[in-house]
Amino acid sequence: MTSERFEEMLTGGHPNSLGRTVEVVNAVLTEPSRLAELYGCYFSADEVVRLRTSSALKRAAAQHPAWLVPYIDGLLGEVAQIDQASANWTLAQLMAMLEEWLTVDQKARATDVMKRKLETSSDWIVLIQTMQTLATWAREDADLRSWLEPELRRLRRDERKSVAGRATKLLASLGGYGVSTVAR
Repeated sequence: MTSERFEEMLTGGHPNSLGRTVEVVNAVLTEPSRLAELYGCYFSADEVVRLRTSSALKRAAAQHPAWLVPYIDGLLGEVAQIDQASANWTLAQLMAMLEEWLTVDQKARATDVMKRKLETSSDWIVLIQTMQTLATWAREDADLRSWLEPELRRLRRDERKSVAGRATKLLASLGGYGVSTVAR
């Protein structure tokens, strides 16, 4: 168990590396009361710290999703306002993981946040993760489905094959026509 501050542990090194993220996750899993400290790292001035915070929260949530329930409102509020791709794509992933714990109001807010991200983001990972979560939810929500299908049609024309391909597959899974039915 480490008493070192998480922000210090998550700083430094190559921006695309995990750095000491796994150590932070292990510290949280050993001492869950430190989850608040990890969540607080989202508000670091250091974008690498915020990137690794996203990774660490996602890893902790994969093992104990219920631990993040007290943070749902913060994720949908202050974290959703962070202008950083890693925070945005992780938000979509976390909302998918936390769906069973979302209140009706929280799910509506999460849907609105992700709709905005899908309409405004240019980051391919944000687009893919967000459309994936929204498509999963749209299977049970006709209003969301009717909003999402035109967005998926737009995104299947994206110049990036990964974005276009995912949009096409998700559209087909919703019954909104796939590759073989409608030309791109």
